[in-house]
Amino acid sequence: MMESWRPNPRAPPFIPRRHQQQQGQRQQQQNSHGLGSLHHHHGPTLHQYWLPLLYLPRGRRLAKIMQGGLMAVLMVTILINISFIVDKTRQLRAPFEKGTHEGDGLGGVEGVGRPNNLRLQESPPKALTVEVVSSQTRIAVTVDGATIVEDTDERKGRGIHVLVLHQATGAVMAQRVFDTYSPHEDEAMTLFLNMVSPGRILVLSIKDEGSFQLKASGREALRRLGSTHAHELGWRDMWALVVVKGGPVYGEQLSRSPDFNTWGQAVLLRTEVPLRSLEESECAWPDTEDHNRRREFCGHIEGYGSVCSCVDPAPLAYTTDPLLNNQVHDVPVAIIASNRPHYLYRSLRSLLAAPGVNPEMITVFIDGYYEEPLAVAKLFGLRGIQHTPLGVKNARIAQHYKASLTATFNIFPTARYAIILEEDLDVSPDFFSYFSQTLRLLEEDPTVYCVSAWNDQGYEHTSSDPALLYRVETMPGLGWMLKRSLYKDELEPKWPTPEKMWDWDMWMRLGDVRRGRECIVPDVSRTYHFGSSGLNMNSYFQDTYFKKHSFNTLQYVEMKDIDSMKKDAYEEQVTGLLRRGTVLDHSADPCSEDFVPDTLGHAYILFIKMEHHKDYTTWLQLAKCWRIWDLDGRGYHHGMWRLHMKDNLLLVIGVPYSQYSKYKPKELQPLYIASKEPEKEKKGRLKKNTIRR
Repeated sequence: MMESWRPNPRAPPFIPRRHQQQQGQRQQQQNSHGLGSLHHHHGPTLHQYWLPLLYLPRGRRLAKIMQGGLMAVLMVTILINISFIVDKTRQLRAPFEKGTHEGDGLGGVEGVGRPNNLRLQESPPKALTVEVVSSQTRIAVTVDGATIVEDTDERKGRGIHVLVLHQATGAVMAQRVFDTYSPHEDEAMTLFLNMVSPGRILVLSIKDEGSFQLKASGREALRRLGSTHAHELGWRDMWALVVVKGGPVYGEQLSRSPDFNTWGQAVLLRTEVPLRSLEESECAWPDTEDHNRRREFCGHIEGYGSVCSCVDPAPLAYTTDPLLNNQVHDVPVAIIASNRPHYLYRSLRSLLAAPGVNPEMITVFIDGYYEEPLAVAKLFGLRGIQHTPLGVKNARIAQHYKASLTATFNIFPTARYAIILEEDLDVSPDFFSYFSQTLRLLEEDPTVYCVSAWNDQGYEHTSSDPALLYRVETMPGLGWMLKRSLYKDELEPKWPTPEKMWDWDMWMRLGDVRRGRECIVPDVSRTYHFGSSGLNMNSYFQDTYFKKHSFNTLQYVEMKDIDSMKKDAYEEQVTGLLRRGTVLDHSADPCSEDFVPDTLGHAYILFIKMEHHKDYTTWLQLAKCWRIWDLDGRGYHHGMWRLHMKDNLLLVIGVPYSQYSKYKPKELQPLYIASKEPEKEKKGRLKKNTIRR
């Protein structure tokens, strides 16, 4: 039967019933719209969207439904955001359009009414809400509800707190604490206030006690700011002040102490301080590399005085006289710094002004990630390196020195020497000249351990010859130079580890480390220690042991007899002095003013009792009455100390320990002065006053 079947060419094509219904519906739609509908595209109906889903597997159908739901949520969110933006734009534009319609004195200036002209300068200045708390145990400052300062530590923070805010942004530019219960802190506060630029917002308050050592000059500085209560601040009074330097006082409050044993009631001062425009707050410095660094620094940090002055600011680059035959031009200089940026700033200014300086060789090493010391280094265009602290207290300082020395020789791999400075030192005008002249001693004499710019015994009344050099067994530090080979081969491998609470300089003085070598020091120091705050430092210690240290101020000094500082030649020099020197009257009072005769250029000899190399009993009593370093024995050479008294050379020989004891007349009894301080108290004083060196 199939063999006889033939296709019918006239038969219509087979169309399923469902397709026939859909086709009929489309035809009806076309007819209802007419011919014009041929020019319009109509999207599929909701029925056409959902109908195919019915033929999908259940899992895919759910996925499609989820996608559609998410798209719907996204579209709604976009519409809401667009509506919000349009509404806010209309609100922000309204005041400016209103001001334009009402008239702003600009007449027909083109573009005044355009919506993209923000003209924020014409809107009323914003104000900061400042709240200050001053009390016995707490000081706090909040700005617009944000806590900027809060100190509740019972062991720290006594005195007057000073906060400096930017007058245009309210940003914190400086925060200092001056313990005006202690001597000289009022002087430091006065200096800082004088160094703040006019126009800055100042917030001051007292925690615990701030009047005991607040002298008339400090009170006058506060009065000049605008304080009306500075002159009457009394014992344990609480006080707060908000003022613009050179401008109005926005709030001041004083709470008096009712009696000696009671603190005043806590002060809570709240005030509004209007902000200025940014344009008013900036200086019109030229667009140069130096001034760009200055602009960056002074826009964020305060308290540096003339360097941020709008008129004739202090220079950042110094023109110095060339140093002839400069042997230290390529010697790296490492500045050991912590978080004392004002000290660092002062130190760098003196260093960069010294003839012979090479800024490319200077690196500031910062113990911790403190931003302000790094900013000070960048201000002068110097290299600054921060590193993670290791250890605590003295151990931390020791690790900082090690890391800095290691990094110095890594940065300058061909350097054979390095000069080490601390951030709290001024340097003399001939600082680099001094090291340039003495550098060859490190190379030519293997018994030279280091060359130092500091003389431990060099006070104003015990040193006078800036051209004179000595050899000493102790390592003075405070500005010194060492060989690369000494550090890399000997010191670095044996350096105390972080868990050892050792002073790095005391460790370097140990016999096993020093190995009989000595350091070269000048009679008149080439550095001056000005820092009165630190881990082991306070204003009393600075006044007692450092304030009256001698310091060379001459531009150039030709050092005497440099070759005589070599080991054998130095012994000949000392022997000659002892042979022609005059023995002092040992029965006289060594603490009296006329103990050393009023002559000029003579050499005098004093023999004291010294049983062994650690027997400093008599020497320390002499040092005390002579008002020089008396905390431990240092600055000696084979049991002999050299100093200048009344412009005469004085040699003090420890008998019988010193090898120079043979020059003592046989009948002469060496001077002995017993310690008036119990040994236990002495050890406690030494521990308390050990100075970081």
